[in-house]
Amino acid sequence: MAQPQSISESLLTLILSSLENDKAEDVVQIDLRGRTSMGDFMVVASGRSSRQVSAMAEKLVARIKETYGFTAKIEGRDVGDWVLIDTGDVVVHLFRPEVRDFYQLEKMWVPGQTDATHA
Repeated sequence: MAQPQSISESLLTLILSSLENDKAEDVVQIDLRGRTSMGDFMVVASGRSSRQVSAMAEKLVARIKETYGFTAKIEGRDVGDWVLIDTGDVVVHLFRPEVRDFYQLEKMWVPGQTDATHA
């Protein structure tokens, strides 16, 4: 018998689906369970422009509210270079490619990216 999905796994599924629908690029999910108390998963993705990054973030927050009934915290939406969406269980970072390359956030959590899963 299959285990029921936890809320963080269910949120992760919604987030990955939303990003795929909105044509996010280079989507990486990082399992943080047991490694930090800030959340269970981190998702890092890119958009081709500031406008796309901001639009993906807005749609994702709307889908989370519609599905789960709460509003995720969002930072950076106005500029669109790096948008952070914090659901509590899953932290999402959306970048323009140049900004993502500069910060290399995945490398902080996944040296060699061995634990990261490209969705």
